[in-house]
Amino acid sequence: MRTETISYLKQNAATLDVQEPLVITQNGKPTYVVESYAAHERREQAIALLKLLSLGERSREAGMTMSAEEFMAKLKADHAAERGEPT
Repeated sequence: MRTETISYLKQNAATLDVQEPLVITQNGKPTYVVESYAAHERREQAIALLKLLSLGERSREAGMTMSAEEFMAKLKADHAAERGEPT
């Protein structure tokens, strides 16, 4: 990861190459990270996927899961109930 100063960022903001994240320092300390919008979106999607996986794992551990057959039976029963049909 490349590192540049905040002065460099100010002078070159319009032409920055952000193929990889760029660490911006202020007073010698890392302060910001500049990255492309596409890289940001990929990271956000990866975080969302990890959250879903974690939620699924917690649900599984708590016994809050059902088989595909159970799910289909519940779906059919709910659909029939919405239409006023006996189950």
